[in-house]
Amino acid sequence: MIRAVFWDNDGVLVDTEKLYFQATRELLLRAGVELTEPLFKQISLLEGRSAFDLARGKGLAQAEIDLLHEERNARYTELLSAGVRIMDGVKEALGALWGRALMGIVTSSRKVHFAAIHSETGLLPWFDFVLTREDYGLSKPNPEPYLLAVRRSGFAAGECVAIEDSERGLQSALAAGIRCLVVPNDLTRDGDFAGAWRILENCGKVPAEIERIEALND
Repeated sequence: MIRAVFWDNDGVLVDTEKLYFQATRELLLRAGVELTEPLFKQISLLEGRSAFDLARGKGLAQAEIDLLHEERNARYTELLSAGVRIMDGVKEALGALWGRALMGIVTSSRKVHFAAIHSETGLLPWFDFVLTREDYGLSKPNPEPYLLAVRRSGFAAGECVAIEDSERGLQSALAAGIRCLVVPNDLTRDGDFAGAWRILENCGKVPAEIERIEALND
């Protein structure tokens, strides 16, 4: 029986990763660093590192990098304030699963950005808890975020499913002993999702896949 479903946020529930890329690229250009989409995918989406590490190669001092980072965060918040798109199938999936399983969000977003993202989405009432970047020490692909989610749920890892869009998110869930359904987006579609329980076209397919998992466990 699947008793808890953990959702990644950016790229799974909401279409925000391109905005994050845009804000990061704009600020790195000030440091003479051209952040390409493939480089962003490698550093941020696969390795889970800060793209601002690239600025060190240009000789910038840490104080300068910190300032660029703060300005990027402000620019990202500004872009989010214009509104974000809810990913295809999300509302249908949440409606189908609500009341059948505990649901949580496990995101690498910081609280300020998470609040800006969901100021108008209307999605948060579907969820029982939210874990943002400030709630744990080590980010994905480390298992800590999902280990914390398992503890928060009160269920065993085998009774939980994670919904992710990236390699590092998948790795985090698997390392925590959780089955993972991957719903790739435009930025993550060419990733290596070895170990995923299933790769789905959109989030609307999640409830049926959870039913299949439960049927196999009967």
